[in-house]
Amino acid sequence: MREDVTFASGAERCAGWHLTGEGDAFAAERGRPCVVMAPGFGNTRDSGLEPFAERFAAAGLDVLLFDYRTFADSTGEPRGHVDWRRHREDYHAAVAFARGLEGVDSRRIVLWGISYAGGHVVSVAADDPAIAAVVAPVPATDGLVALANMARQAGAVALARTTAIALIDALGALTARPPVRLPIAGAPGTLAAMTTPDAEPGFRAIAGPSFVNAFCARSALLVGRNRPITQAGAVRCPLLVQVAEHDLIAPVASARKAADRAPHAELRTYPVGHFDVYVGEARERVLADQLDFLGRHLAAAGRHDQVQAGTGTVR
Repeated sequence: MREDVTFASGAERCAGWHLTGEGDAFAAERGRPCVVMAPGFGNTRDSGLEPFAERFAAAGLDVLLFDYRTFADSTGEPRGHVDWRRHREDYHAAVAFARGLEGVDSRRIVLWGISYAGGHVVSVAADDPAIAAVVAPVPATDGLVALANMARQAGAVALARTTAIALIDALGALTARPPVRLPIAGAPGTLAAMTTPDAEPGFRAIAGPSFVNAFCARSALLVGRNRPITQAGAVRCPLLVQVAEHDLIAPVASARKAADRAPHAELRTYPVGHFDVYVGEARERVLADQLDFLGRHLAAAGRHDQVQAGTGTVR
């Protein structure tokens, strides 16, 4: 079952889907766990995340998959503004909403975040000690390192031009001018948030009906201040970090360091690129490891064998 839902975050409302878990593998007296999920940088819930949500529900987990404010059916202006501070607020609001859902065990809330959201879930779990587990595939955990990575890939000139456009957009916001937008994904050599060779085809492969390849340029000014790696040591629940060894988007070394700092982290690696984890065989391997992880930590007593085992490489 999938139900359209909305919940308040700040003065706006986030739109999402609530999927009810099937079977009794995770069921307990107080209800089922709920996996709270959101997309990465500029993405939407209908772009590559539904297969994950559906598999979790089929395994017996409830799911709340939502869009941040200013994206898709969620309210908020300006449209397409990527603000990690608001994203974390939206996650906290989604957790509060999930804890009140019928049939959900409020003590077994799981945070799931991919790419940019993989960093968010680390920070949100650090702030909320009641979170039961965290799953972070291909997480972006250090904005400063990501900016340095972008400068190497796109070149200093492209980064400077993007920064100039971002400043123009930010100044325009002070006088209520319409936002200046840039593409989220573009071909190498173009001005966009992501210009690696796999960025544009990667987004095309997963883009859903609500995805718009544009974001407010002012968002780029916030990236360097987004450093969830600094909070990784405060995550006290089990944490699964999944790294794509050939990731050109989310710096691999930073993800490894975040896993090293978290007291109860498991690190799994895969010989693929960033966008490969959304589709095909790589997605199935990543999903299998996630279900194994959640089964070991959250399945009802004696029912772990009902949850599909993982196949990733543990490092």
